[in-house]
Amino acid sequence: MDQAQGSQPDAQSAPVCYRHPGRETGVRCTRCERPICPDCMVSASVGFQCPECVRGAAGTGHAPGASRPRTLAGGTVAADPRLLTKILIGISLAVFLLVQFRPSVLDGLVLVGAWPPAPWGPTEGVAEGEWYRLVTSMFAHEAIWHVAFNMLSLWWLGGPLEAALGRARFLALYLVSGLAGSALTYLLAAPTTASLGASGAVFGLFGATAVLMRRLNYDMRPVLVLLAINLIFTFTWSNIAWQAHIGGLVGGLVIGYAMVHAPRERRALVQYGACALMLAVVVGVTLLRTVQLS
Repeated sequence: MDQAQGSQPDAQSAPVCYRHPGRETGVRCTRCERPICPDCMVSASVGFQCPECVRGAAGTGHAPGASRPRTLAGGTVAADPRLLTKILIGISLAVFLLVQFRPSVLDGLVLVGAWPPAPWGPTEGVAEGEWYRLVTSMFAHEAIWHVAFNMLSLWWLGGPLEAALGRARFLALYLVSGLAGSALTYLLAAPTTASLGASGAVFGLFGATAVLMRRLNYDMRPVLVLLAINLIFTFTWSNIAWQAHIGGLVGGLVIGYAMVHAPRERRALVQYGACALMLAVVVGVTLLRTVQLS
């Protein structure tokens, strides 16, 4: 009887924050149910969580990654949402500077099907097994206006996409879109024509940005106008590999749609499955063109 009477005032008093014992609070962590004060609250999709659960350090019965904040596409929220964008820009600029000091390096980076033409030989290019050119050409630029345009576009489009998708998904989008542009260029362009630049990957970012804005119900007119202007330049300016632009755009649309519309219960399967499917198309197109040129 004495014990019950003594515990009644304690039961009626407000709980205190487990990290700040002097602060009363009526809010509890939605995962571990410990009381937390406003300074310790971390906003979640439902209610608030404590810092330990957010870091995945609390023994709540959930997987460590389950309590981490997630992006729209399911990626982990990063402290620097533009880190990969900066790295990609840095690689392209480093290759550009290298080419300025050692122009001969460019010959081994550009996308070319087979060079020189018959009957001269021996030839080099993708048809001779140098598939790495599909990737290296994405980071190589010769003219300063070309690298400046692509890097500005990458900065404007890459940051918001990297923040919305997460680093791994953004990198997959960028690389696979660029490969789709390279593969279509290899298939349709003359085998002796050399092409280079990140334009295919950048157009992939355009496509994914349009899908993301549609998903968020944003005004799509600005990105559609900008995309239309770029497509006009693609088909009116000379010495532009339109195949890379169209291939990258299609790749970005397909992968971007899978990234932002994948059902949560099998999100990773759909997202990376779409990337694998696009890679399979790239390999198939490359093999087909190689057979044609052999």
